[in-house]
Order: sequence, then structure tokens, then C-alpha cells
Amino acid sequence: MSEPRIGVVYNMAPQPPSEADTRWFPAGVLTIGVEYRDVNPEDLLELYKDDPAQLAELLEKSPEGGFSDNGVSIHVSGTEDGHEYLRFDVFEDEPHYHYIHNTAPEEEIVNNVVTFDTFAFGDMLPVAIGWLRDRLPEMLPRAGGGHLVEGLDPAALGIVIDQLEEVARTAQDDLRRAHRIGFEPTQPDH
Repeated sequence: MSEPRIGVVYNMAPQPPSEADTRWFPAGVLTIGVEYRDVNPEDLLELYKDDPAQLAELLEKSPEGGFSDNGVSIHVSGTEDGHEYLRFDVFEDEPHYHYIHNTAPEEEIVNNVVTFDTFAFGDMLPVAIGWLRDRLPEMLPRAGGGHLVEGLDPAALGIVIDQLEEVARTAQDDLRRAHRIGFEPTQPDH
């Protein structure tokens, strides 16, 4: 990679989206998913248990007690190759986003995780939606998705982003209400 890496660099792919909890929106060369996620140390240990190198890295870079958070994730994947290039984890405690580089199987995995500054930007969801609308041509190449930029269809993306914004806001509102009054969030229709 010739560009400087930003954020925390992991040599392991992030936890994949749960198909049961993700609603996918096709938008030409991209397919974008919205998922409610509850990340916990137990699920992460189970995911990486059969890969000693990735498990060691997870344990080395985990905070005390392990990674634990919840919120809405927005997955930006190539429609044709299925690779997730960008992820926006609009989490309650530690919102962040990923540049997930599409590397050949024999190469090192490069997963840049960048902390979102809530003091400067406020709630991450409207910012992430704005980046989807206005910054994909700049962000995709940072994750090795530059070949997708020419095929972006702004009209199709605009329609999809409107739809996924509604689903993401509903999931986020459900989550926040659940934490205040103790009920389970509703899952989006698939």
C-alpha cells in the first residue's frame, strides 16, 4: 500500500455482518447493508478461535474485558466481488469506521479502524450518511475500492441512502429506547 495508514491497523478482518440481522440495499456497483450489532468478547473469541494469529492479535489489541459495544453498522460492499470495503460502526460507546482493504489471500489483511470524534462531529449517524452521499469517491480508494468509483451511480445511491437512513435511524432509536426502558430492539424487515 502506498498511502499512509490511519487509525489502528489490524491484520485481521472485522467480525462479518450477521446475515440474519442485516438488511441489504443494492445500488449498482455497491451493495450497502444496515445491521444492528451487539459486539461482545465471547462472540469475538468464538469467531477467531481457529486462527491463532488473528486470535493473538485480538487479545493483544483488546481493551481490558474485551471489545463490547452495540449500535448500528453500515456495511459498504462491492456488488460483484462481495468484499466489504467500508464499515461505519455507529456504536453507542466507541463509534468508529473501517477501511477494509481487499488483498489477495496470501497478503496481509489491512483493516484500518478510525475512531470517530463525537466532540467535533456529534452523533455519528448523520455524519456517516453524509459521507455515503458525498465522500464515497474519496473513501473507496483508501480501502482498495478505487476501481468502483467510476461505476458509482449517484441517482441510485441517493435512493438507497434515503432508504437505509430510515432503517438505520429506526434501529438506532430502538436501541436508545431499549437502554432507557429495558426492552429488546426490533429487527428490520429483511
